[in-house]
Amino acid sequence: MHLASLSFSTRYGAPRAMRNTALAFVFSVTPALAAEEVTVLALGDSLTAGYGLPEGEGFVPQLQQWLRDHGEAVEVVNAGVSGDTTAGGLARLDWSLTPEVDAMIVNLGGNDMLRGLDPKLSRSNLEAILKEARARDLPVLLVGLEAPGNYGPDYKRDFDAIFPELAANYHAEIETNFFAPLAARLDEPDARQRYMQPDGIHPSAEGVAVIVDEIGPKVQALVERARD
Repeated sequence: MHLASLSFSTRYGAPRAMRNTALAFVFSVTPALAAEEVTVLALGDSLTAGYGLPEGEGFVPQLQQWLRDHGEAVEVVNAGVSGDTTAGGLARLDWSLTPEVDAMIVNLGGNDMLRGLDPKLSRSNLEAILKEARARDLPVLLVGLEAPGNYGPDYKRDFDAIFPELAANYHAEIETNFFAPLAARLDEPDARQRYMQPDGIHPSAEGVAVIVDEIGPKVQALVERARD
């Protein structure tokens, strides 16, 4: 027993030095790894661009702040263009996907719906976007919308089905309806005035905050997929 203890003590200095060196290395690199940012491209239309809102109050800056408040090192790139259709988003996809992009939010289709475009065309364009993302191994959060009933039941059925079906086919995260969190609050006093801009199409800054609170955890899941 004495000899074993003596033998260990005479060699202890070297293992301890090695252990201290290893710990120093771990703690020196861990902050750098923890601070590594994930870049998320937000490809969309005016809902993404922040139409009608002061700088810093649109969807992208509010989402980025939400993510950072929840401990995520994320840069959300605003690739929203007001008036853009799914065809427009597809047309600018290649140069929008810079090498720094790690994941993508796709929030397109509202202008297709407002123009009454054939849902088959919208589906085809969105599918092409998702195919390109898959080819680049980029995880995607697909954000959908629901068509109003005034287009007829067939149009509504075909348009509403685009987003969940494509998300399932391409293993994308899904937010079925961008406006669902606001629709759930319509019974609140002055809800439309509080959460929507006067045009009745775009959310107010307060409305965006409600939407971001709902969609934020799904973007967190997207970021985790990008880090895997």
